[in-house]
Amino acid sequence: MASDLDQDGVVSRAVSDVPPIHYVTKISMFSQLSKNNIDKYTSSHFDAGGYKWKLAIHPNGNKNKGITDHISFYLGIVEGESPSPGWEIRATFRLFLLDQNKDNYLILQDVEEKGRRFRGTKLEWGFDRFISHDAFKNPENGYLINDTSVFGAEVYVCQEKGAAKGECLSMIKDAVSYKNTWRIENYSGLKDDCVDSKVFVAADKKWKIQLYPKGKGSGTGSYVSLYLTLAEPENLPPTSKIYAEFTLRILDQISSNHYFGKANYWFSASNTTCGWPRFVSHAYFSTSSVGLLVKNVCLVDAEVTVHGIVKSL
Repeated sequence: MASDLDQDGVVSRAVSDVPPIHYVTKISMFSQLSKNNIDKYTSSHFDAGGYKWKLAIHPNGNKNKGITDHISFYLGIVEGESPSPGWEIRATFRLFLLDQNKDNYLILQDVEEKGRRFRGTKLEWGFDRFISHDAFKNPENGYLINDTSVFGAEVYVCQEKGAAKGECLSMIKDAVSYKNTWRIENYSGLKDDCVDSKVFVAADKKWKIQLYPKGKGSGTGSYVSLYLTLAEPENLPPTSKIYAEFTLRILDQISSNHYFGKANYWFSASNTTCGWPRFVSHAYFSTSSVGLLVKNVCLVDAEVTVHGIVKSL
């Protein structure tokens, strides 16, 4: 909502021969605005200080502020021009009305030294009581001649401020565990260094299991390496993080004495994977009585519980 700067006591009224340098709005047949129920006229956009602005003229006064005996006149920054979430721009401005008799301008100026803050929750500043209807319509003042008037504006951006970067951590009460079982057949025939499970969904995020039959890193040559990883990390915003508790199991198909590892981890676009390079030794994994590999089939189970998600503000 616009602000009545007159009531704040920070308004300067002056007269100048110099026209506004940024924008002029000329309105012919001004009286027709009221006759056609146009309570507010908004100008086209104009550039000043690297941003786009617009003027808003209420010929019968701003009804939302209870104004009925004055013209209300405001400057607004165009929505969508914000440089970043939480943006803030400080600007000083002057609003003009041409005296067509003397060829000079009545100027109302907000004299707040730091300028007014234009931001997402406050897009418009100006004057609820820019000029009274009586003064505006008095032909001796020259503001309305032949039913024509000329308004204008100057805008000076004095400070730009983007919001500090921030984040919001949302913890999840009564988080739900999601399970997925991956059946690997013809295990001895696996040729690739890394084998991926099909993608599965847990807490609206896509995951997959990665298994290295010949091991990875410190487990190379003697261990099976097993990891949980985000399936599409490129789709995550850079600041997004997912706090997950997970368990990876190679199922014992004989006695249900499953071989497992459990961890908690902050997953993100830059930290996509967590697991164990030495999950289980080849010797133990291949022992037929253990039941981790039966008839050349291996069953890998993932249980994922997401406890918290971080998003940028």
